[in-house]
This record gives sequence, C-alpha cells and structure tokens, in this order.
Amino acid sequence: MTQSKTDPRILRTRKVIMDSFIELSGKKEFKDITVKDITTEAKINRATFYYHFEDIYDLLDKVLSEVLLINLNAIDFEKSELNEASIIDIFVAITDFQRALSSRCHRGYDETIARIIREQLEIIFYGMLRKQRTTEEDESLKITAVIFSWGVYGASVEWRRNSKELSPEQFIKLAIPFLMSGIEC
Repeated sequence: MTQSKTDPRILRTRKVIMDSFIELSGKKEFKDITVKDITTEAKINRATFYYHFEDIYDLLDKVLSEVLLINLNAIDFEKSELNEASIIDIFVAITDFQRALSSRCHRGYDETIARIIREQLEIIFYGMLRKQRTTEEDESLKITAVIFSWGVYGASVEWRRNSKELSPEQFIKLAIPFLMSGIEC
C-alpha cells in the first residue's frame, strides 16, 4: 500500500522527528546529534527516519526552513505589496528568527541558516515584485528579488553584530527612504 506524503500519519511522524531534533538541538551541538539520538527521542526506527529525510543535514534544512516560514508567516507576505511596512515586517521577522536560533544553534549552522533565509526571502520578494510589476521581464524581477534578499539578510547580520542599541525597526527604517525611492545622483 502506497501512502501519500499528505497522509496525516506521515505528517504526524514527520513532525515528531522534527520536534525531537529541535529538542535535542537545545541540549547538544548539531555536530554531536546522531540519527540514533533522534530516533530514540522520537521513538521511531531508523527506516522511518530515512523515509522522511535523506540524512541529518536534510532534517536540519527542513526544520530551519519550516521554522523560518512560520516566523515569516509567508502567506501574509504573499498577499502583501512591497512597501515600507512589508520590508519592516520582513526584517523584524528575520531578526527575531536569528535571535531565537542564537540561543539554540552553534557555529555549525551559520551557512545553512544564511542560505535558507536568503532562499525564502527571494521567494517572498519575487512574489511581491511580480504582483506589482506585471509588465517587467521575469528575469529582471528574479535579479531584483535576489538583491533584496541578500540586502535584507546582510542588514540583519549587521544589526545582530553591531547595532543592538537600535531596535530592528529603527535600524531598517534608516534605510527605507533609499530602498523605496532609489538612490539619485
């Protein structure tokens, strides 16, 4: 009998595995977590783990992506226009996500986190741009989404490193006039 990936039992098992991983990541560094640790915590066998995930890195990727999507509340952003309020909301969501991870995650996560954040931001910005600029070429919108995603991610890293005396909202609001109107020489 073949089961669909949307079968409630499959979704429930996948969530148990992800929750077990999150629980373990609060106790151990990523490099020290094994598939055996996860299967023991989740009370499943190895075959079940590998049915859902290729390996522990695939699990890490899926967990971080899902947590970020929850933080970004992507459905709301898909309906939003690219404006001052949406840029502020996205920036705050990204900084909140990074802040939440900093208490759980260790150095080994940095590259994965950065990639996941940028990929999700590209999707969100591309959707917003397409909705607003239906006459633009698809490729130019993709490039613009990439630039926005790297810029917002880079700004969030800069805020985390050096600007904690400003709230995320105050920090990003300093750049909003230039982002919204462009830079005129």
